Order: sequence, then C-alpha cells, then structure tokens
Amino acid sequence: MKVTKYEHACLVVEEGGQQLVIDPGVLAKLPKLENVSVIVVTHVHPDHLHVPNLKTLVEGNPEVIIFGSDEVIAELGELDVQKTIVENDTVTAGSFRLEFFGHDHAIIYQQVPCQNRGVFVNETLYYPGDSFTLPGKPVQDLAFPAAGPWCKVSEVADFIAEVKPVRAFPTHNGTLSEFGEQVNYRYIQQAIEEAGGTFSYLKTGESLE
Repeated sequence: MKVTKYEHACLVVEEGGQQLVIDPGVLAKLPKLENVSVIVVTHVHPDHLHVPNLKTLVEGNPEVIIFGSDEVIAELGELDVQKTIVENDTVTAGSFRLEFFGHDHAIIYQQVPCQNRGVFVNETLYYPGDSFTLPGKPVQDLAFPAAGPWCKVSEVADFIAEVKPVRAFPTHNGTLSEFGEQVNYRYIQQAIEEAGGTFSYLKTGESLE
C-alpha cells in the first residue's frame, strides 16, 4: 500500500491498482487521478470538503463512492455519484477495507463545530481527521494532525502516546510556517520515539509504502 501526502490534510492511498482519496479540501492541488474507487471526507470544513475538487474527481472517476457523515453527504447534493453515510461502520469498497471511528470534531472554543469520522484503511493507516479519537487497535502508520485552532502540541503528543504507531507523519499542517513546523515537530517527534515509533516527514507529493 502506498500513501501520498498532498497539501494540508489530503491523502491518496493506492492499493491493487485503485486509489482512495481522503479529504480533498480547498488547499489540495491534486494531479489528474483516473483510478479513484473511493473518496472519504472526514467532515464538512472547507479545508477537508471542497465541492469543486470533488466534482473534478467524480468527472474523472464516475464509478467512485464517497463516504462521510450525514452532514458531509448533505453538502454533496449536486454531485451525481454514489454516496454512503457512515457512523462507526466497517465497509469494503474495491481494494479498501475502511473502519470509521468517532463522531465529533474536536472542540473549538467551547463548542463542537461538526461531526467527524476518523478512518482506518486496510488495517494499516489511521487518519483521525480533526479529532483525537483513538482506534483501539494497533496502528502501523498514523497520519496525525499537526496544527489547527482546535489542537495544541501537548494534545498531539498525548494522542500519539496512546496510539503507539510504528510510524507516524504529520498532516493538517497547512497553517504552519517552516519555522512553526520545526518547533512543533521537535516535541511531537520526541513523543513518537518515546512510544517506540518512527517519525516521518512528507513534503507535498511524497509517499510512504
């Protein structure tokens, strides 16, 4: 399985000649993708859900299935594509076994702004979206949120200490400057290594296998 990081919080997972796109938000500048069988949108915020990006993906991949919460699916009415609402479900679509975790986005200034679904792909990659929801099972690769108005470094470190991934890499980092990344990752890398894992950093377009 190959995981490629794109801008901010967007990931493309490849397995068995098929592609899974996660959170193609407004910041994501994806190349032309023609083997997309599944799209997962964790929640409705525009840095994760951007209808023009989804429309482009659907036009190039008309048989694709989009998974998300009822809030997400409600935003996609104009898209002529198969849409499936998920709670804490396990589904198989094409080459991908997807387990969904959690219900709420992390609190932003005293309130939960929307629903959120974390996703575990093929028993290997866990991406919590905008939450610190624990999957409750071993994780090979963790795509962890690195920054945002709803999180701080100590919370990220505590989350990683609980998950104990074999390998972890930052996402949701579009709000960080180069200097900000150096500061945040110094402490986060320490937490990953103390939990027995390896820290990886992916630039836009770079991949893990």
